[in-house]
Amino acid sequence: MRHTISVLVENKFGVLTRVASLFSGRGYNIDTLNVGPTDDPKTSRMTIVTRGDDATLEQIVKQLEKLVNVIEVQDFRADEYIDRELVMIKVSVDSKARAEVMQITDIFRAKIVDVQPKSLTIEVTGNESKIEKFIVLMKTFGILDLTRTGKVALPRKSKD
Repeated sequence: MRHTISVLVENKFGVLTRVASLFSGRGYNIDTLNVGPTDDPKTSRMTIVTRGDDATLEQIVKQLEKLVNVIEVQDFRADEYIDRELVMIKVSVDSKARAEVMQITDIFRAKIVDVQPKSLTIEVTGNESKIEKFIVLMKTFGILDLTRTGKVALPRKSKD
């Protein structure tokens, strides 16, 4: 079972290494990891997607909470959070395929960010399902390059 965990950490040297080491040292895999600053320059938020049963997840959360520089750990359950991912994808096109790729891009509310004679680079954001469907459609044209940010997530409800 896939789980999304949000970890608020102090923005200090070595925190990412300690978190990654916790996972690798215990044999847990990280499917995606996204780290970025928050509105407070002293903190960063890590969004980690991992796999395991409920007991494994409970153990991961407890271990994360014990780490130095970890402020808060949230285990997001289904429908308790909003998530998005960004993908940049370079697709092979000729004059015939260009219009079709542009039409699909428009349907997915994606954005063409670079145009070259034989390729288009597209930026698409959305949940994992939307991203996967877009990638499947682009495979028919030939994917030249692709990069993904990994999931970012916030809770639906505030704690107040």
